[in-house]
Amino acid sequence: MLIDGNAALVTGGGSGLGAATARYLAAQGAKVAILDFDAVRGEEVAGEIGGLFRQVDVSDADAVGAAIDSIAEELGAAPRIVVNCAGIGTAARIVGREGKLSIDVFERTLRVNLFGTYNVMSHAARHIAELPPLEGGERGVIVNTSSVAFEDGQLGQAAYAASKGAIASLCLPAARELAQFGVRVVAIAPGLFQTPMMQGLPEEVAQKIAENIPFPARLGEPEEYALLAGQIITNPYLNGTTIRLDGAVRLPKR
Repeated sequence: MLIDGNAALVTGGGSGLGAATARYLAAQGAKVAILDFDAVRGEEVAGEIGGLFRQVDVSDADAVGAAIDSIAEELGAAPRIVVNCAGIGTAARIVGREGKLSIDVFERTLRVNLFGTYNVMSHAARHIAELPPLEGGERGVIVNTSSVAFEDGQLGQAAYAASKGAIASLCLPAARELAQFGVRVVAIAPGLFQTPMMQGLPEEVAQKIAENIPFPARLGEPEEYALLAGQIITNPYLNGTTIRLDGAVRLPKR
């Protein structure tokens, strides 16, 4: 599918991987709509690229549906390109000090990362299925964000790894189901990237983390995630798979 001339929806587009993707797609000629919980950052990126913005909590299915409905109405048609980057990174042991449990952390992480992805994918797919097919029968493509933690989950990452593992697992059945509408579904599993979460670490900690990455021996750049998203969108035979983007890193247990 061509990026130029098509509309795109990017969740978490106010920062990190989402912001880089929104900028990349806009530079390639897409009309980009951003969903983000952070209204200030979301508005800022949307204004920068001449796109649309809706402030929404992706874990709220009704709010997501209303936002996508309004975007489709304003654009005159639903976005054919959807990239789900919204998510949270949480760390908590299953049983912490003095027997403290983290069930609340687990539930919130899955609601944002997994339910949020599913909510956006569901509402977007409903709209995309009603669009006229393009050349080759394709109507749209959905790119979801997993993480290398789905295979390499570290100590304290039970909630995060579970949420990202579920995103990887739903990729194939979603692709099989949505194939009847000409909609592809692919997931990207990023490794260690220069995102706001990582940028908050002390420099010496970030450097130690980067030393575990075989090549290139550095943190990934958000623009590299955006580039892969663009390649998935434009390559019609990529479907139903999860692609690691990680510099060959395999995370240690802690």
